[in-house]
Amino acid sequence: MNREVAAHKLKLLLVLTIFVFILLPGTGLAQSQQPGIPRVVFGIDKASSPDDVVTTLQIVFLLTILTLAPSIIMMMTSFTRLIIVFHFLRQSLATQTVPSNQILVGLALFITFFVMRPVIDEINDSALQPYLRQEISQDELLNRAVKPLRMFMFKQTREKDLQLFVDMQKLDAPKTPDDIPLTTLIPAFIISELKTAFQIGFLLYLPMLLIDLVVGSILLSMGMMMLPPIMISMPFKILLFVLVDGWYLIVESLVRGF
Repeated sequence: MNREVAAHKLKLLLVLTIFVFILLPGTGLAQSQQPGIPRVVFGIDKASSPDDVVTTLQIVFLLTILTLAPSIIMMMTSFTRLIIVFHFLRQSLATQTVPSNQILVGLALFITFFVMRPVIDEINDSALQPYLRQEISQDELLNRAVKPLRMFMFKQTREKDLQLFVDMQKLDAPKTPDDIPLTTLIPAFIISELKTAFQIGFLLYLPMLLIDLVVGSILLSMGMMMLPPIMISMPFKILLFVLVDGWYLIVESLVRGF
């Protein structure tokens, strides 16, 4: 009995499927011609008003900004210092690819969001939300959004590095920080971050180098010249790093440094 009911349901479903297939436009008997392959057409048409051209240029500009977003995140935030320090840490521990690049980049990215949260909140409150409420223009949006980011970069930029690019660009002596353009501030901020990151990396290498020297001297005194010292020193490095809670100390120092 169950088999007869199941067969009846299957036949009914098959009939309904054929019926729908016949009645659908562009398929079956409803259309004698075979459907063609769709095509996508790109064209240039005349603008009805100057506003159409402005809108098109704004879209192109927005797409350009989106393509540059990764570079902006890396170069104008704390990401540069964080990822370089993490790289030096992995090299000093001699753990090769542990943690992997994806883990280090992800950790640096989330810490960057944590460090930059006050700047992001200020941009949102003073620039983005008024613009969405149509209280300010687009130019005012850009001016307000850049100010918190400029303040962050000024705090982390050495005066010597800033003066270098001011002199090379042959600018007049700036009276206020607002007189320094972004094209001068950004490269000065980047080289300042690079120097700070390399200084931290050097300090990370010192205790690990000491362990390598001690292990190498012991192996040499024992006559084990063919045994690579790194195979013996790496477990001691990891043990030391775990005992002092290295990730906690490094992340705390990096975040407080901003």
